[in-house]
Amino acid sequence: MKRVIIIPTYNERENIVAMIKRVMSLELHFDLLIVDDSSPDGTAELVRQEQQNYSERLHLIERSGKLGLGTAYIAGFKYALAHGYDRIFEMDCDFSHNPDDLMRLDSSLDENDMVIGSRYCKGVNVVNWPMGRLLMSYFASKYVRIVTQMPVADATAGFVGYSRKVLETIDLDAVKMNGYGFQIEMKYSAWKLGFKLGEVSIIFIDREAGTSKMSSGIFGEAFFGVMKLPLRKIKRKN
Repeated sequence: MKRVIIIPTYNERENIVAMIKRVMSLELHFDLLIVDDSSPDGTAELVRQEQQNYSERLHLIERSGKLGLGTAYIAGFKYALAHGYDRIFEMDCDFSHNPDDLMRLDSSLDENDMVIGSRYCKGVNVVNWPMGRLLMSYFASKYVRIVTQMPVADATAGFVGYSRKVLETIDLDAVKMNGYGFQIEMKYSAWKLGFKLGEVSIIFIDREAGTSKMSSGIFGEAFFGVMKLPLRKIKRKN
């Protein structure tokens, strides 16, 4: 069983080395793929330095500019499929997602095709977020559930595990949203294609270092993009 974690980065110098070391110390064997969008702070250079210690398990894709979260994950997914990984995980670099929870997500993939590290499937498990940000996130997932009828409590979650067959079946080139709406679209596509989605309750802790990438444009893309999802026919990759 080959497993890889995909982490997109942009200016994550304060977190990247600690994240690499944490993932590499986990009891279960995970490879790590960093997709860096030419971070001005030298994030990619730190990854290259760490590759000297973890040459077989730490991989890096460097892109030409800040091209967006969705396209970073698509690049990572295609890399994972091309290199024979069976289970593919996505998470943030800022430790808002606890790497220790990866083992529980992996275990859930024994009975699910896609598993979500969920902030909202058992109450509200978010620490240190301003109330406005928390309410926006919580009600965004409620909004997605109402509009799409998708039975997922945390539709915007970015802590996700996929079985290989999900990413082989979704037409990755047809994914339209690029910001946080990308997370919604991937879950919706998997669900509409008949895959089994599961949720594992996690505690989400706001980043302590670095800055959030959330913006009004990203939120707007997700809000209006969700309206269009039920009107689209999600097709399997040819």
